[in-house]
Amino acid sequence: MRHLVSIIAVVMLAAAALPAAETMFVPSKLTPPPPVREFRGAWIATVANIDWPSKPGLPAAQQKAELINLLDRAAQLKFNAILLQVRPVADAIYPSPFEPWSEYLTGVQGKRPQPMYDPLAFAIAEAHRRGMELHAWFNPYRAWHIQAKSAPASNHVTQTHPELVRHYGSQTILDPGEPESQTRALNAVLDVVKRYDIDGVVFDDYFYPYPEKNGAGNLMDFPDAASWKKYGASSGLSRDDWRRANVNQFVQKISQSIKAIKPWVQFGISPFGIWRPGVPAGINPKALDAYGKLYADARLWLANGWVDYLAPQLYWPIAQRDLSFPVLLKWWEQQNLKHRNVYAGLYDAKFSADEISRQLQIIRSQPEESGAIHYHLRSITDNASLAAAIRKEYAQPALVPAAPWLDSRPPGKPRLTVVAAADSAVARWKPEGTEPVGQWLLQVRTKGEWTTEIFPASQTSQYFSNSKFDVVSLRAVNRVGNLSAPTVLSVVKYAASDGHRGNH
Repeated sequence: MRHLVSIIAVVMLAAAALPAAETMFVPSKLTPPPPVREFRGAWIATVANIDWPSKPGLPAAQQKAELINLLDRAAQLKFNAILLQVRPVADAIYPSPFEPWSEYLTGVQGKRPQPMYDPLAFAIAEAHRRGMELHAWFNPYRAWHIQAKSAPASNHVTQTHPELVRHYGSQTILDPGEPESQTRALNAVLDVVKRYDIDGVVFDDYFYPYPEKNGAGNLMDFPDAASWKKYGASSGLSRDDWRRANVNQFVQKISQSIKAIKPWVQFGISPFGIWRPGVPAGINPKALDAYGKLYADARLWLANGWVDYLAPQLYWPIAQRDLSFPVLLKWWEQQNLKHRNVYAGLYDAKFSADEISRQLQIIRSQPEESGAIHYHLRSITDNASLAAAIRKEYAQPALVPAAPWLDSRPPGKPRLTVVAAADSAVARWKPEGTEPVGQWLLQVRTKGEWTTEIFPASQTSQYFSNSKFDVVSLRAVNRVGNLSAPTVLSVVKYAASDGHRGNH
């Protein structure tokens, strides 16, 4: 035994006398795998305090803490886009030159947060810090909500321009047939586009109002006789076609006006999920007619490329044949003649975790890059089983699908260095070229397996503890999702006394 111990001691001393092996990362011609591309959006509704703030009148610090918690949860679940409702009822959750502060912040319409802060600027900064896009969600025509608790502010449109307002059943909206209604919505959108670093503008399904019945149970017509007489009767169009033209012209103008200011800001709409009853074949012929009753021709918007993405609200289960989720999704994909992005709107609060998982799997089976927008974020974060299912489906980080029709230029290939220590490493990088960077895509290979991380543009380094990877790849991503060529470094190990050390 004593002899064996002596041998071991000699071997250890000899090993200690050998030059230490060092690690260096040098340029490599290896090609990293393509990243996952999938839009993973979640609505944050402010109307009626559905998602945020949890109730009106909270101190600014508590509002901020709640929003940070929601964004943290979204980032943990690997969502990559937040759709924040910024103009719920012709009001604003930001300091607007046109409209009053929202009551959903303070409990009183027109009253600013205390102490004063800008919730939209705060949300954008926090979303971007977590590598998520922030899309500003506008309701263009809704002027009041049936559950409102406070009185309208003196500068609210119901007080300053009552001639634009229509009362229809339980709904109060601005008449889309009044040019001034369209101008007010356009001005609100463009104000935000100009002043804030948003990634997108998005509308939901509110244009002309959803049909309501009177006390006798009969459908009521929308009360737009005044605007029809002024603008529609002499147009040569039927009243229905005139209403549709009002919406179509507005959608086109919003799209063109956004691009004239910031070409990289995307414009999306999430319409009702059925274009017309019975379309496609097998869909319920008695379904709501979005084309005929909401005057929303979403197929036209997509076919003409007026939207950068369309997210039809497919709020039905897979098994319901006459309102089939997969049949409707496939039909909308087939209408995408200009190859914009089509995402499925999912109603998470309505279905089981298993149903939502299977819907996500169906979305991924589509031939083109796609994704989903989940309604709404708190319905996921407050439901442990649903959150677990989405965490499983969204296991790997994903980039949003690119929008090359907005900008086809890739960013420059970044400069990357990796300095390795005994059991750790630090990667540092810098942009190259003039194309602005929106994110960084970092991929590392460990024992043949690649993992991906997505960082905001502001981050330019990453520390790795217990590093065992042998390849590192970095790509720049611009504001519309175009990727640079990868900068790839591979491990080379050598003895400390190796004369070739200076050649790397």
